Amino acid sequence: MTIRVLVADDQDIVRAGLCMILNAQPGITVVGEAADGRRAISMARSLRPDVCLLDIRMPEVDGIEATRQLAGADIADPLAVVVITTFDLDEYVYGALKAGARGFLLKDAGAELLTQAVHAAARGDALIAPNITARLLSSFANSRSRSVPPEPVEPLTSREEQVLLAAARGRTNSEIGDELSISLSTVKTHIAALMRKLNARNRVEIVMWAYETRRDT
Repeated sequence: MTIRVLVADDQDIVRAGLCMILNAQPGITVVGEAADGRRAISMARSLRPDVCLLDIRMPEVDGIEATRQLAGADIADPLAVVVITTFDLDEYVYGALKAGARGFLLKDAGAELLTQAVHAAARGDALIAPNITARLLSSFANSRSRSVPPEPVEPLTSREEQVLLAAARGRTNSEIGDELSISLSTVKTHIAALMRKLNARNRVEIVMWAYETRRDT
């Protein structure tokens, strides 16, 4: 099955480069290009691509607001969004993930990580550049300005806490299994339980809950 991707970036040369990289990958094809956020939203709603790759700084509507309109919590049939940007700013990352993005990459991430992020988003998983994940966890764990969300009605088990922390540090399911000496299917069971208990729609929301509750302090 071919993954259909919409690419939105206001810089023509960057957009062309992203399209060239993605079209060169087996099983991925770019079905649309947009130079501003408003056009990206319109094309995404019309084309219904498997993944939308959105820059943050775009005219008309920025990438975070475009993500919110395409993948936000109140969207009945959300699209998969990966946000990509030149600017390595924590608030950008946090804003994009809270808006509903399934991934966040810097533009210098390279073709391999870009391809992995598109595949992860298409299958309903998430990929955040590992260096961003680790720094974000530290940043938000040490912040005292944010309100801490309440604990779930059904408490997390000790094993679920371990899986939660590993996921928040950017570990894949396979890496979590190796780290905790449990099977891949068991990891997936714990991730599913975390999503249910935390009322999270996806893995990213689990990770954001870990940041907000300062699980690493």
